[in-house]
Amino acid sequence: MTADAALFVAIAEIAGVFVGFAALISVTGRDEIAPAQLAQVRAVVTIGLVVIVAALVPVALDAYRLDPAVLWRVSSALFLVLVWVVIVLSLRRPENRSSARTQARQSPGLAVVFWGVLEVAIQVPLLLAVLGVWPDLAQAFYTTALVVHLFEAAFVLGQFVYARMAGRSGEGTTDGEPAAEPAEPAEPAGPAAGQAEPDAH
Repeated sequence: MTADAALFVAIAEIAGVFVGFAALISVTGRDEIAPAQLAQVRAVVTIGLVVIVAALVPVALDAYRLDPAVLWRVSSALFLVLVWVVIVLSLRRPENRSSARTQARQSPGLAVVFWGVLEVAIQVPLLLAVLGVWPDLAQAFYTTALVVHLFEAAFVLGQFVYARMAGRSGEGTTDGEPAAEPAEPAEPAGPAAGQAEPDAH
């Protein structure tokens, strides 16, 4: 599993970059981030941590020389349980539930992509691996779920970045209209302010 171990370690390293970047944002810009955007940052950190753990689990189990069928079934089961634990714990937070409802109302397409496409693409391959369907493809199923989960972190981070860019472009406007330009200073009526004109002779 040398080549596969290198691949999984590389995926874990990429996920670590996402975690570090999101953590830096949450620390340095916490006071400037809206609650919904802060929930996105937390999601990136959480998803990245899940990817790191899931990427290293089969590498660790392979050290015990487990049968490949057992290795991928156990790894997939742990990965699937970890995904659901994170989902349940995340949705128990009121702010996360509120953020999810807000996103579903404002951007239903993005919500469908996240829950209906990405989550399905993660969980179905893991479920197939756990059930032992097409055992020869168990490793491919696991790798697919891992890569899609990493893409999910990039997807959420992209949403955050674009939301921040949209927020900054809207600063200084009211109801979508540009702010009024400052008035030009009035020209003095006389030759010089505070000076009287000389008498004509």
